[in-house]
Amino acid sequence: MQTQPTHQLTQLELSQTGKITEQIKAVAQNEGLAPELIRSRVAAGEIVIAHHRLRPQQKIVGIGTGLRTKVNASIGTSSDICDIDMEVRKAKVAEQEGADTLMELSADGDFAAIRRAVLAATNLPVGTVPLYQAFKETTAKYANPGKLDPEYLFDLIEQQLADGISFMAIHCGINQYTIERLRKQGYRYGGLVSKGGTFMVAWMDINGKENPLYEQFDRVCNLMKKYDAILSLGNGIRAGAIHDSHDRAQMAEMIINCELAELGRDMGCQMMVEGPGHVPLDEIAGNIMLEKRMSGNAPYYVLGPLPLDSGAGYDHITAAIGAANSSRHGADLVCYITPAEHLALPDENDVREGVRATRLAVRVGDVAKYPEQRENEKAAAMARRDMRWTDLEQHLLFPEIAKAMRQARTPEESNTCTMCGDFCAMKKGTEVFQNDIGEKKRREMI
Repeated sequence: MQTQPTHQLTQLELSQTGKITEQIKAVAQNEGLAPELIRSRVAAGEIVIAHHRLRPQQKIVGIGTGLRTKVNASIGTSSDICDIDMEVRKAKVAEQEGADTLMELSADGDFAAIRRAVLAATNLPVGTVPLYQAFKETTAKYANPGKLDPEYLFDLIEQQLADGISFMAIHCGINQYTIERLRKQGYRYGGLVSKGGTFMVAWMDINGKENPLYEQFDRVCNLMKKYDAILSLGNGIRAGAIHDSHDRAQMAEMIINCELAELGRDMGCQMMVEGPGHVPLDEIAGNIMLEKRMSGNAPYYVLGPLPLDSGAGYDHITAAIGAANSSRHGADLVCYITPAEHLALPDENDVREGVRATRLAVRVGDVAKYPEQRENEKAAAMARRDMRWTDLEQHLLFPEIAKAMRQARTPEESNTCTMCGDFCAMKKGTEVFQNDIGEKKRREMI
């Protein structure tokens, strides 16, 4: 374990004093925005900054209002497949493919060794769900997850933070009131799908006690503040089926999480709210509006969402449709879904495809949300029109893939592609309107 940090103000607290920190400057530069604008939104709790005081080489990532929608990739072992080397490779693939953050969600094995190996392998901010390790190790020791000691859980949160974790999904919003809503509505079509959330529900049921993460919320915040980590309020009652979307149990937890986001901000802790889950396409905008309105515009971290339950095998595409809509309507961080979702533990190729699909999806949303970002799309369209293939690559999300695809199917004429060959609409149109194109360029230069 690394040396623990001395007490310092968080990015939220520093911004509220008017200070523009180095982290704020880095976010402003990355986003092409004014540092004072970033500072004011951090001070209001509308932007959080993922960094870590003990990982100076780590990439600094801003998440929130007015910023590019970020992409999270999740990796981690299971009880069936536990291979540290594979998780390290997956972490590297996620970073290579352009993920902004990474969650290490191992559910078996030597948790500390896996976490530290992943942290050493990437410069991305890394998050965890501490309940995974807590319940798994409690079960291994006592053969009963209900014997989890809350003190052990709090110790574990600090251990993970001290290792270099920048943000944590912690299930503070599950309480007795939430569970009562679940019982009174007659459970669910899709059941419970959050591992950490479900085991906490079971712990509360077995012990007849309140969720210690809710009951001692100030203690959770103080631990996060010590390392200036982001507290991401876990969505343990999220819907796992579109027919469960926005049921009373989910909404009860959402209301509580939004209240806790406000309380955490008041304590000086960087706060983020997590969202669903499986949501029909027509409900995504409303879901985001509710979170933003009730939380005081806290950054919203969404899983997908998946607007369909029947897409297994192609759920990276299902989720991309939901992610594009989520980004469009104000989601700030989107967790990818891989082709293996609902079926198997993802491998490196699944991670690669998941990151690519989600990057593409949030780009669609950002172009709709921020009109100024459409200039790149215009430049791409013009390069394609004029058959300037090298110029076109500079404006693509995946230039190497496009280049390799074109080179593998080389046309007879370099100014066409094998899709149309000499029957090319672009080529013929340019010939017809060449004079008009030249005149338009001349006017734009004046």
